[in-house]
Amino acid sequence: MPVDDSFTLSLHRSIHEIDTADWAICAGADNPFVSHEFLSAVEDSGSADARTGWLPQHAVFRDAAGQVVGVVPMYVKSHSYGEYVFDHGWANAFERAGGSYYPKLQAAVPFSPVPGPRLLRRPGATIPLAAMGQGLAQICGELDLSSVHVTFCQDDEWAALAEAGWLPRIGMQFHWTNAGYGSFDDFLGAMSSRKRKSIRRERRDANAAGLSFRTLRGDQITRPMWDAFFGFYQATVDRKWGSAYLTRRFFPMLSERLGDRVVLMMAFDGAKPVAAALNLVGADALYGRNWGCKGDWPFLHFELCYYQAIDFAIAEGLSRVEAGAQGEHKIQRGYLPSTTYSAHWIAHTGLRRAIAGFLDEERPAILAHMEELATLSPFKDEA
Repeated sequence: MPVDDSFTLSLHRSIHEIDTADWAICAGADNPFVSHEFLSAVEDSGSADARTGWLPQHAVFRDAAGQVVGVVPMYVKSHSYGEYVFDHGWANAFERAGGSYYPKLQAAVPFSPVPGPRLLRRPGATIPLAAMGQGLAQICGELDLSSVHVTFCQDDEWAALAEAGWLPRIGMQFHWTNAGYGSFDDFLGAMSSRKRKSIRRERRDANAAGLSFRTLRGDQITRPMWDAFFGFYQATVDRKWGSAYLTRRFFPMLSERLGDRVVLMMAFDGAKPVAAALNLVGADALYGRNWGCKGDWPFLHFELCYYQAIDFAIAEGLSRVEAGAQGEHKIQRGYLPSTTYSAHWIAHTGLRRAIAGFLDEERPAILAHMEELATLSPFKDEA
């Protein structure tokens, strides 16, 4: 499909229909979640398919010479689960008014609320971000879908899409920032005395429970360890009344394809794994993903998911840890509010108008809440 006189757009029902080298050069190496390795593992493991309501429909942009100049990881969705930018209310309102909100298009990383690029461009390519957005909006019309959603995108993509008429939305996560710390004690030294003592007490109690901890990377993670982790993952899903989209095959497949970029913080009771936190390493960040535990130990979640992640980031010289969605309790452990971005193309005029009004009220409320939460920072006041 022509986007304009310079570019064309095609859709692909599997990432394997797209040349691996073309995808890799557009995606870059900074963020593992948009890599061919990650996205192919999600598909090949049966985690993202028609059965789970995540049907791949990846977009490829080509220039007049036929060269791939941009790609977008994209899915036709039959529901709004596994996205973490919630639009259930929009869907319900449209359905009550007689419309059909599903299926819709989702430019996203499945089941992963990880900020990063979504409109992936070849370095040096002249295709504007706005033109890529225009192409996605055209596809929405061609397929007679209700909407397109670009979620957890970068701020420049968000701004370009908003300028092109998409509806901009913001959200909030909690990220830890490395201020050049040489050790965990250096990080604690930047905190108020009370918060510093609290974290030390939590780490002491977690480490006094008789468990041992190991940080494992790549081929250090054996198949029995992945089997144990899948059990932890299922236990977490069961407790939260969610859906276990990720299959047993996904985790070892991810490890095979991403190698040392996969990091597992694992707790053992003797030789038996009892808990673990899965992370991926980017060029300058550690991304915390899934966690699970079978048993009950004091502060084990904080130790594996937050403190060991900080230890790892300091040792590896990474600038931040992104510990996933939700959780204001993270603030007292050094993870401060950070803005996330999404953009939404709504085809129906009336629904678009209603959502635009909602977002105009939501944005200042979120910004005000972030300002309020920032006052809870555990770090010393340098003023």
